[in-house]
Amino acid sequence: MEIILIRDVDNLGLTGQVLKVAPGYARNFLLPTGAALPASPGNLKMLARKRAEFEARARAEKEQAATLKNRLADLRLSFRRKAGEKGKLYGAVTAMDLAEALKANGFDIDRKRLRLSEPVKTLGDFEVPVRLHQDVVASFRVQVLPEDEGRPEGGGQEAPAEKSAPPEAAE
Repeated sequence: MEIILIRDVDNLGLTGQVLKVAPGYARNFLLPTGAALPASPGNLKMLARKRAEFEARARAEKEQAATLKNRLADLRLSFRRKAGEKGKLYGAVTAMDLAEALKANGFDIDRKRLRLSEPVKTLGDFEVPVRLHQDVVASFRVQVLPEDEGRPEGGGQEAPAEKSAPPEAAE
């Protein structure tokens, strides 16, 4: 079945694209959720009129993602977790933890956009990729440190995420 996407759908396409999809996928998901319209002659004419609007919106979203990528490059988040002797965490730093820390630092990024293959389960420094746009992938640094011995019991909560100072020298 041919459809016209009226909003971006992950792993399928971008707004304004005309695609062939399985009829069941279109009937049961894309059409009821308002993500697509059937590719009828009238809807195709409407698409032709709105194509410039869709393209302008896509360019603006890509530029916004590129700006956000530059801001994320300077970010460094720190977490304190209980760990065993060999540096293995008793818990983990998950995508949800990262999304909350990003939000606390002024970045409103959905946890589903974080490309964390599995939760962080060891101490150390890690690079976390973030898919901001179909063509823009950013990354930021995460540091997992052991929890201090002198902290009161019942800790285990993350330390406030810190934004590192940007490097003084330009590249």
